[in-house]
Amino acid sequence: MKKRLLAVLLSAVLTAVSLTGCASSSTPSTAGSNSNNSSTTENDKTGSDSKGTGKAIRLVNGKIEIDNQLKAFAAAYKERTGQEVIIESLGGGADINGTLKGYLATNNMPDIFVFGGEGDYQTWKDYMADLSSEAWASQTDFGFKDSAGKTVGFPYAVEGYGITYNADILKKAGVDPKSLINYDAYKAAFEKIDSMKEELGLTAVCSVAAEAGQMYWSTANHIFGYYLSAGLKRDDKTYIDMLKEGKVDEQRLGQFADFTKMLFSYSDQNVLISGTYDDQLALWAQGKAAFITQGNWIDPSLPSYNATFDCGIAPLAFTKEDMPGILADCPSWWAVYNDGKNIDACKAFLNDLATSAEGQKALVKDCGMISPYKTCKEIPETPLAVSLKSYIDAGNTYAWQWAKMPEGIASNATGVVFELYAKGDIDKDGFVKMLGQAIADYVKK
Repeated sequence: MKKRLLAVLLSAVLTAVSLTGCASSSTPSTAGSNSNNSSTTENDKTGSDSKGTGKAIRLVNGKIEIDNQLKAFAAAYKERTGQEVIIESLGGGADINGTLKGYLATNNMPDIFVFGGEGDYQTWKDYMADLSSEAWASQTDFGFKDSAGKTVGFPYAVEGYGITYNADILKKAGVDPKSLINYDAYKAAFEKIDSMKEELGLTAVCSVAAEAGQMYWSTANHIFGYYLSAGLKRDDKTYIDMLKEGKVDEQRLGQFADFTKMLFSYSDQNVLISGTYDDQLALWAQGKAAFITQGNWIDPSLPSYNATFDCGIAPLAFTKEDMPGILADCPSWWAVYNDGKNIDACKAFLNDLATSAEGQKALVKDCGMISPYKTCKEIPETPLAVSLKSYIDAGNTYAWQWAKMPEGIASNATGVVFELYAKGDIDKDGFVKMLGQAIADYVKK
């Protein structure tokens, strides 16, 4: 009943939108504004497969940076099995949940779709097939489980992030990346590198992007994620539970605000205020900044910039006390649409990706990710994946509690607060109060 009601409501909304916009002849892209995004046409989505099930599987992926790699694996999978798999990648600030809701309302749901954690799960839980009996489910600790303990989310990677650094620049500046585990160490490092910018050929010490329209996920999810869980045991939900009640710890948030302001102050101001993800990445990958607030997911993009420097990930250590770990977890999961016609074919594809030699190579070697599967024999070779694995092996990781925030809070409420702070429109006290109020209002609503 809930499923039918949601679909009917969405259909009504989309019908109204289409009626008011019928004068326009343009078709909006479902892939957002990133020119590298991929989207399939309606003909592609309904293609048939002569050797496989007779109908292509359609997978909506939320990580644009592995689009080419997934498509290459899909092509190889078709050669091996005869089953066609169409990869539709959304990213670069695209509203993935909004796109999926549109697909649901128009009876165009993909066979496999991405969801980003507890908030998204609450939206899509009635549409997810039970995957508990699949072979891969017993080979990982990272499968997404529902309240009854059933596995409904397929994990394809463990990712980690903090402040990624150019090791060559730090070496020239005489900064030991292993020392970057507290606020004071970062302050000293930023000051030293800033004083050597001309000598080092830098435009800025840091590459950070805080424009709320496209980069809310970086500031209000990823960076803010350190406030929620850094320095805590992986099962410690103190601050995420407070947030769900509309509350914040103002003392801890004040420490976080101090570090965030320092980060913004040492950043390229053009990229900070109006830059896109591509702008942020390019500044760092071209050796014009020593640090970037991204994680190991940028590994696959580095060859396109001919980036040959050594690099690694350091904690976003915002406290005076040492904070030796980084945030590492599954970035998102894939669910199988339980009303789809290709459920068995979808299960076979996911099993192959998780357990076959070809699938393991695709995830680890080609996509540059850390496999969530205990049986995976592939060892990462890309520099940031290697750095991340060292934290995982040492047990120095914190959970992605930010993934449990209410759906849409970053894009609709808190992202703009980070942008205002970056612009200097509010000071530290204003940031703490405004962010706290935005959270309280959103939770209440």
